Amino acid sequence: KPSMNYLTLKQLSQKLGGRGRSSIYRDIDLGRLPPPIRLGGRIYWCEQDIDALMQAGSEKALAVDAQ
Repeated sequence: KPSMNYLTLKQLSQKLGGRGRSSIYRDIDLGRLPPPIRLGGRIYWCEQDIDALMQAGSEKALAVDAQ
């Protein structure tokens, strides 16, 4: 079983091409991104979940919106 890899908000932003914090949270509200996991008072995203979304073509939905 592969080990789970967790991303911080900064790492998630980089993985999504430099997406801003407010855009990431808007995507969570809209259901485009999974909600974060709380571990020890910090928040993380499961990298496998993000990879699966990106491979499924959600990168189009996650493309940087017009201002």
